[in-house]
Amino acid sequence: MKIALFIYFSFLSTLFYAGGTKLFISENKTVQTKLNTKSKATKPELLDSLYSSKQLGSFISGGKTIFRLFAPNATKVILETFDKPDQNNGKTFEMERDPDGVWETTLDGEKEGLFYGYKVLHSNENPNKNLPLCVDPYAKAVTTYTTYLNPRKSIVYNKKYDWGNDEWIQRDWRDLIIYEMHVRDMTAHPSSGAKFPGTYKGLIEKNIKGGINYIESLGVNTIELLPSMEYGYIEIPYKDSLNGFYNTWNPYERNHWGYMTSNFFAPAAYYGENWKKLKWNTWMGADAKQVELFKNMVKEFHKKGIAVMMDVVFNHLSEYELGNLKQIDKEYYFRLDNNGKFIAKSYCGNDLKTERPMVRRLIIDSILYWMKEYHIDGFRFDLGKLIDWITIEDVIYEAKKINPNVVFVCEPWGGGYDPKGFSLRGWGAWNDQIRNGIKGENPINGLGWIFGHWYGNNNISRIKSYVNGTLINDTLGIFQRPEHSVNYLESHDGYTLGDFIRIGTKEVDPNKIIKDVDNVVKISPLQLKLNKLAALFLFTSRGITMISEGQEFARSKIIPFNEKVDDPDKGKIDHNSYNKDNETNYINYKHQEINKDLFEYYRGLIKLRTKYEAFRRAKYEDVEFYELPQNKFALAYKLNYRDQTFFVVFNASHSKNAAFNLPGGEWDIIVSGSKAGVKPQGKINGKIILAPISGAVLLQK
Repeated sequence: MKIALFIYFSFLSTLFYAGGTKLFISENKTVQTKLNTKSKATKPELLDSLYSSKQLGSFISGGKTIFRLFAPNATKVILETFDKPDQNNGKTFEMERDPDGVWETTLDGEKEGLFYGYKVLHSNENPNKNLPLCVDPYAKAVTTYTTYLNPRKSIVYNKKYDWGNDEWIQRDWRDLIIYEMHVRDMTAHPSSGAKFPGTYKGLIEKNIKGGINYIESLGVNTIELLPSMEYGYIEIPYKDSLNGFYNTWNPYERNHWGYMTSNFFAPAAYYGENWKKLKWNTWMGADAKQVELFKNMVKEFHKKGIAVMMDVVFNHLSEYELGNLKQIDKEYYFRLDNNGKFIAKSYCGNDLKTERPMVRRLIIDSILYWMKEYHIDGFRFDLGKLIDWITIEDVIYEAKKINPNVVFVCEPWGGGYDPKGFSLRGWGAWNDQIRNGIKGENPINGLGWIFGHWYGNNNISRIKSYVNGTLINDTLGIFQRPEHSVNYLESHDGYTLGDFIRIGTKEVDPNKIIKDVDNVVKISPLQLKLNKLAALFLFTSRGITMISEGQEFARSKIIPFNEKVDDPDKGKIDHNSYNKDNETNYINYKHQEINKDLFEYYRGLIKLRTKYEAFRRAKYEDVEFYELPQNKFALAYKLNYRDQTFFVVFNASHSKNAAFNLPGGEWDIIVSGSKAGVKPQGKINGKIILAPISGAVLLQK
């Protein structure tokens, strides 16, 4: 029996500087050892001792097609193949188990495009029962039938792709300006002008308003795709039950965001279909074109110099469907309680047991596959704290062998909270401190700094810390380096920043039904000031900058009032739109035009951050802060970087002006409360006086 256990020499006292370079745990690699199996081992220890380095999944070699599945607790595994996805009964082939728990069989011929799955029997099951067809966890392409059990068939896929001269985008993390987006949202609305709305193909269409053209015009240099691996599209029928669940929460019966991954190597089939909306009771992805279309999409973004990151979900598996790892080997792949029931700290029905050697290998293999086969430039891990530390360390270590600049960021929560732990391992993490400190935790009774409030234990010292990257240099800082801080104010989850401000100002009531959507979308003068102040702080702070789709024009997620769905919240602002494949989530480019002033302000800030390295590369000691005793919500700082000096000033007070004496000399105003960019708007010297809820950036002449 083999084992992939690692002993790490991670002396935490030396994890700061070694010869001028910071040393992270994930760089201290590695010593392998074997489990001593002479003494009597428990079953979990025996399962932990199993490891195989064999190629898994289906693949073609030497004129034959080989199928391999790791399922150590299975007593029998049958391969079933189909000529068409809608066949109920296929040809069956018994598989043989090797000593390490891998089941294998070989078919003569190159079976490109063959549909298949596995029937897996365990010792505690009736051998005559009707077993579900299990999808291959290593399948490179999958076809899915659009019902609530999400039945799937794997596809043998061995086609080559011509990448030409395409390579990974090699970009310093400090230079990242990330645009978090959903493949379908960017072109599904008619205002995008796409001929293939909501698809990989539509996203890269030329000469349209939406998609890649819009993203390029905004100026960001990286996109982060919401989960785009094959996932559970359908949830339980509304007001119906399944396996003890009674659906009272989702009248749409859909999962739009994609956080119910089913296959870690296959791209989402839905975005490969030219459907204006999902077709129910239909096999999709059967032609496996989604593989090529996804690669075409990445290639086009790379041509524009835009990196592509993926949001990945390795902490749990699709909850409601039958025929995945839960039926292949529940005991091996999942964390279970003493009664054999799923532990679900993810709140998604199950948690993967990532510390198991072959689950760890599954995750690493998936990441490396997307890097090699799809030229993906980086990854954002959902609920990263549910992944064990050794896996976190191994993933980044192995990935950097392929692309030293590959980006790894995560949510540093999920069964715990430890952004420091991720930073020590060389990972970036979403900085919820800057999110909550600047805008607030909730718009009802948890408003933040831009509203002239201190949320929680926030204070002016914390605001200063955010400017510098929320570093451990400061009390309560959490990151080793600024580039480990993913600075953001809005993500797919929760209210948009625009809606947060609409509700926080009490200019929009979240409990009232909205029929005139355009009227609510148009931001008021007060909302415009708050949006601009928040954006200015975000784009001038050290760290990775992330915005979410539509943030640049204060997108509102209003549930369409005319939806033919039994939703009691129709017409209201949504703060959890995971289930809505409709205009709640779609980017409406008419709304971008309505709030074009804010859009142009974001474009200007992106130009500012892109042109001036100071806002990306300045060190802690390059910043000198100024405060006003009479205005605790005002802050300014002088930023010296190489041969340039900036003066950045904010006034978050809603009632007081903020007057700061300027250091000697004349200054160009390049950002004001009304306009942002890199061209001088005017000159100033001596003193700057800011009106309430405004900010400015000055460049010394």
